[in-house]
Amino acid sequence: MSAATLLKEFRHYKTALLTTYHRDGTTAVDTPVSIVLDGDSLLFRAGRESGTAARVAAHPLVDLRTCTFRGEPTGKPLRGEVRLLEGEKAVRAARMLERRHPMLRRWAMPLSDRLLRYRPLHYELRIVGDDEVESSEGWPD
Repeated sequence: MSAATLLKEFRHYKTALLTTYHRDGTTAVDTPVSIVLDGDSLLFRAGRESGTAARVAAHPLVDLRTCTFRGEPTGKPLRGEVRLLEGEKAVRAARMLERRHPMLRRWAMPLSDRLLRYRPLHYELRIVGDDEVESSEGWPD
């Protein structure tokens, strides 16, 4: 199955549950993130000093599933690889997220970013393989 087909269910969701892993690859941490689809990849952002950014830098393989706004999972997880976007690609990702989430990205996030001195990083997630993840609690056996 193609990556675009696997990501198709995310088209109707504005939030996804991103499962990142500590350096050892077994300790999972779930984080709801605002998303936007970009062809066969998915874009999201995280703070430069956030735990999500640190875990992704150390271990770029993650799991992703659809979820509610509060982060309650609603779908089956998919395995993906995350890479940091820089330059024009990061600017494009920021614009796409702003269009998809106008209230959150134009008003709430810029205000909190300034108050907390929060600097965002933008990421691209690409699906790895075409199988669903067998376990979201660390690597499948």
